[in-house]
Amino acid sequence: MGKPIVYGAEYSVYVRIVRLVLAEKGIDYELVPVDVFAAEGVPAWYFEHHPFGRIPAFCYDGFRLFETNAIARYIDEAFEGPALQPADARGRARMGQIIGMLDAYGYRAMVWDVAVERLEKAEPDSALIAGGLAQAETVLKVLRSLKPQGPWLLGDQLTLADLHAAPIIAYFVKVTQGRDLLARFADIRDWYTRVADRASFTRTEKVA
Repeated sequence: MGKPIVYGAEYSVYVRIVRLVLAEKGIDYELVPVDVFAAEGVPAWYFEHHPFGRIPAFCYDGFRLFETNAIARYIDEAFEGPALQPADARGRARMGQIIGMLDAYGYRAMVWDVAVERLEKAEPDSALIAGGLAQAETVLKVLRSLKPQGPWLLGDQLTLADLHAAPIIAYFVKVTQGRDLLARFADIRDWYTRVADRASFTRTEKVA
């Protein structure tokens, strides 16, 4: 049946989430480059894989998927390897809540409003950054409040919640303001250090 194919770019937070899931499951895959920010635009052929021209998309044995959350859950359930979702309904609900919160409130603020604005703009918008940091602080407060005892966001089991959060935080801490804010949340900072030490995290890091 061949290897699973992931369509996307190394720089993408959401592509990295899928790659982390594959790495944690021990699955070899092919990454087909798709740069949605290319000057010539999204390649026409790619719309067959993602009708909205976003990344990532996924294909395995003729089965196509887009949307990161759907891809991640499919990989966890369809392939051998360690389970990345809690067995109990409450655990799965909490996992979904964390992922949904990060998508709705964390990603834009942490990645675009703070990190990208600071790293890639010649004249960063200080008001946008300040708003992003305020939102990021709320996200980190909620993560701290939801995190039980144990090394991971849901306790003793590494789950899709950890693999979803880690690439977002990784982008956020590329800038001093992100690192300084994370340092105020020692338990979340320590959690991030543990994730960043994993082989999967190192293998999926974008090569400069």
